Amino acid sequence: MDDCIFCKIIRKEIPSKLVYEDEKVLAFHDINPQAPVHVLIIPKEHIASLNDINEENAVFLAHIGRCISKIADKLGISETGYRVVVNCGKDGGQAVNHLHYHLLGGRSLSWPPG
Repeated sequence: MDDCIFCKIIRKEIPSKLVYEDEKVLAFHDINPQAPVHVLIIPKEHIASLNDINEENAVFLAHIGRCISKIADKLGISETGYRVVVNCGKDGGQAVNHLHYHLLGGRSLSWPPG
C-alpha cells in the first residue's frame, strides 16, 4: 500500500529505530511508548487487520509468534515478562491499518491498566 505508514517504514522511506528484521517481519521502537520497552512488530506484507487473515497470509502470524520471544530476549525482558497486544479496528484502538503487534515490557504491567 503506497500510503500506509508501516509499508513506508518497511520500504525504508521513513526511518525507524529498528530492533529486528528478517524476510517476513520488521520490529521497531514505538514513537509514543507506553512502557519502557514498547516495540511494534509488523508483517512485511500489508495485512490491514486481524480480520484480513486468510490461508495465504496466515504464515505471517505464526512467524511473528516465533519472533516475539527472540525480540523479547534481545531487549532483555524475556525473564521478567512482557505483554503482547493486537488491536483490531477503530473501536479496538487500531490507529494504523496495517496489522501490528505491540510488545510491551520493562516494568510491571498491571491489568486492568491504571
